[in-house]
Amino acid sequence: MSPELIAQLQFVLWTVLKIAGIMVVLILGVAYYTYAERKVIGFMQVRKGPNRVGFFGLFGKFHFWGLGQPLADVFKLLLKEIIIPQNANRFLFLLAPILSVAPAFAAWAVIPADDWLVLADINAGLLYVLAMTSLGVYGLIVAGWASNSKYAFLGALRSTAQMVSYEIAMGFSLIGVLLLAGSLNLTEIVLAQSGGLFDWYWLPLLPLCMIYIISGVAETNRAPFDVAEGESEIVAGFHVEYAGASFAVFFLAEYANMILISALTTIFFFGGWLSPFQNAPLLGDTILGAGGVHWFLIKLVFFMFTFLWLRATFPRYRYDQIMRLGWKVFVPITIAWVMVASCMAVFGIVDRGV
Repeated sequence: MSPELIAQLQFVLWTVLKIAGIMVVLILGVAYYTYAERKVIGFMQVRKGPNRVGFFGLFGKFHFWGLGQPLADVFKLLLKEIIIPQNANRFLFLLAPILSVAPAFAAWAVIPADDWLVLADINAGLLYVLAMTSLGVYGLIVAGWASNSKYAFLGALRSTAQMVSYEIAMGFSLIGVLLLAGSLNLTEIVLAQSGGLFDWYWLPLLPLCMIYIISGVAETNRAPFDVAEGESEIVAGFHVEYAGASFAVFFLAEYANMILISALTTIFFFGGWLSPFQNAPLLGDTILGAGGVHWFLIKLVFFMFTFLWLRATFPRYRYDQIMRLGWKVFVPITIAWVMVASCMAVFGIVDRGV
């Protein structure tokens, strides 16, 4: 084989290995995110949470705080029978979970955990993220329609309307980031926030930052915006007819999207992998002052914890309240603050990244 062909094969193999690595980390992250959720909410409600399932009895009476619970859940869901309703569209019924989870994983192709740790450092990374996060809505509507169930279809319509509504506010929020950074590349957006804690975009874009975080909670159908799973109203939403592995894929997509929103919040508003003490005189050359993957992970875990904190704190909103908040409050505020961000960029109040 020619050297050029060998180089291409090596590039393809290395890319496949990196994709596999991202997938493994994400799947394990989702599994233990569910464990962390039950532990955190259990702590807030003064109970233990999972504490019995260990690793197959290898360590005798020691259960290691129930760390084997996510594995037990995986085996339980994989061994359950997948029941397809008699008059359902079989192809679309099985396709819908894939349509939900694939965009949540694909978006990670452009997420930089460090200036060198990114799969595809493309110039249109922000547009790619918006495209991928918008595709997830198709999985919901297809699942509700293909199930041939009025309950599932009603739940799909409610969830789709909610996701589309809050995507508008999220999109406007990111326009403010784009105006200040002057780039669609996610790595350049992070580097444009160099300087320290008060140089990150959370400060000049504080209203947009808060709206992005809240809209991210609504976008993922999480409490207090989880009307898709308002059991007293619509049984269990768009996935009411799903069981076993097909339901597990929807479950995987929800938690993968929560992790994705946490990562995007970190990148767009909180400096990504940059240190909050970047220009501190005594910490500049230490691990606290130097940016790196550790800072990205610290911020990521904090926002992942925020999702759990909100679920344990707030009651579920009514559907009309959710839609009113999105259309009558968030959209006008984001439009107004985009104009403010434009003035900041034009008059040099905030230095543009490029």
